[in-house]
Amino acid sequence: MSAIVTSRDEETIRVANPAGPGASAHSESARLGFRLTLPAQILVLFIAVFPLLMQLYISLTDWSPLSGRDWWMAYESWNDFYNYADLVQDNRFWSALWRTAVVMLVCVPVQFLLGLGLATLFADEFPGKRVFYSILLMPMMVVPAVAGYMFFMLFQSGGPVNDVLSTLLGTRISIAWLSDPTLALVAVMIADIWQWTPLMFLILLAGMVGVPQDQIRAATLLGAGPWQRFVTIVLPKMKTIIIIALAIRAIENFKIFDTLYIMTGGGPGVATETISVYIYKVTTQDLIWGYVAAIALAILLVLSIVTVFAMKRMAAVRAVPA
Repeated sequence: MSAIVTSRDEETIRVANPAGPGASAHSESARLGFRLTLPAQILVLFIAVFPLLMQLYISLTDWSPLSGRDWWMAYESWNDFYNYADLVQDNRFWSALWRTAVVMLVCVPVQFLLGLGLATLFADEFPGKRVFYSILLMPMMVVPAVAGYMFFMLFQSGGPVNDVLSTLLGTRISIAWLSDPTLALVAVMIADIWQWTPLMFLILLAGMVGVPQDQIRAATLLGAGPWQRFVTIVLPKMKTIIIIALAIRAIENFKIFDTLYIMTGGGPGVATETISVYIYKVTTQDLIWGYVAAIALAILLVLSIVTVFAMKRMAAVRAVPA
């Protein structure tokens, strides 16, 4: 009789839960995980989404701290999408965006090539490697504002850079680096390359060390030279790491501010005014916060497109069998 009752109970359980007891346990585990992570999810939602919605709200108004109204009363100066229309016609904004793109398109490839070369060198053992490794990473540890002051002093008319050039050329060189519209931007890019090449080197070295050594040894036994091994084995294995490194530096370089502002303040004139410096000036000097919010959202859109493109490239690379 008990066997019959047990059989009926099991049938009832199967009908109530056709996927089996394993699925029920998994579902319960998922619900428990959701409950445990719910506070963190709410916090992240508040930190990320609330400021974004507030910024979108402010960007549709003419609100300013000088208006005497709290930000949640900004609807009283509602202007629809006029801030975005002004943004499209703002030549200073587009010039700042163009200069930012130039800095990014120059600095990131140079940092990548230097970082890749250094990573290739440090992938092998040599005397004093740890000492040189520590020295090479030091620029990355310097506070950007301090690095800006260092290069501000280096590129003075009577500074060390002109002294070195004078010694090499055998004649007195007195170039006003930071007063020349073109040379000032070059000096800023040199400072950025000096400080952030170590980061590129560190990321690429991590990827290079992760390349399977058995494949390299097999290629060596088959007669492949160092360049052939590098092109046919090392680089293909590092595609994902390379995309990550380029994406990180492109996004960070797009936000360059500290070093540049200390060195030139965006000058002479607006010759080195990148988008970050432009936003800072409009925020602190003009106090047009509704317009600043529109600029920031436009930049967020641009950086989001760069990030999505990088992620798609990573997905495409991972989909291709090695």
